Amino acid sequence: MLALWDIDGTLLKSEHAGIHAMLEALHELHPGRSFSFDGIEVSGRLDPLIYRELAAKHAIPGDDDAHATFRATYTERLRARLAARNTVRALAGVGELVRALHDHAHWEQGLLTGNYEPTGFLKVTHAGLDPSQFRINAFADHGATRRDLPPVAIRRYRDVTGRAVPPERVVIIGDTPLDVDCAHHNGCRCLAVATGIHPPDELRAAGADLVVDDLSDVAGVLRWLEA
Repeated sequence: MLALWDIDGTLLKSEHAGIHAMLEALHELHPGRSFSFDGIEVSGRLDPLIYRELAAKHAIPGDDDAHATFRATYTERLRARLAARNTVRALAGVGELVRALHDHAHWEQGLLTGNYEPTGFLKVTHAGLDPSQFRINAFADHGATRRDLPPVAIRRYRDVTGRAVPPERVVIIGDTPLDVDCAHHNGCRCLAVATGIHPPDELRAAGADLVVDDLSDVAGVLRWLEA
């Protein structure tokens, strides 16, 4: 069995540290310019797509070289911001559930997220979570859309464990309808948590297999996962 965690709004909250660091990176790379996220949806989105929308909105280069420079600058700005003031906190039940799955003989777990790999791990570490407990990962860099990420994780499961995992034995844990969509598009299940901006009714309407307000009922979530 494989559990794949979204980061922002699911594992943790960061008081929008990523958005602030992105804006700092843009201001560093384009001095004297003004930037905003007005009109740009970020919830559940991949960071490369967010950057290209920002580039189009503000008429700055959006090619691969410009994107690579932004990615590196954003990573350093986020690292500096969290070192100066750590605003990241793990959400209710997360630490206990991650440890329980890590210790379970029949489960592997990893990250399936719109974050870049280095910034995703920065957030996880600053939330007080052990990144080594997430062995099967698919980051924003690994696909063109969120639907592309579950197959990446499934292939990595085979590479890491030497065994195949069928999609129906993969559970994606997330807080947005896009998490539900990418799970079901690939034949996986979805546990949706209403700890982000999307209320339970919206997550149920998206078709999540289970919707919970948060992950504080660790025993109940484990029973559902094992069933």
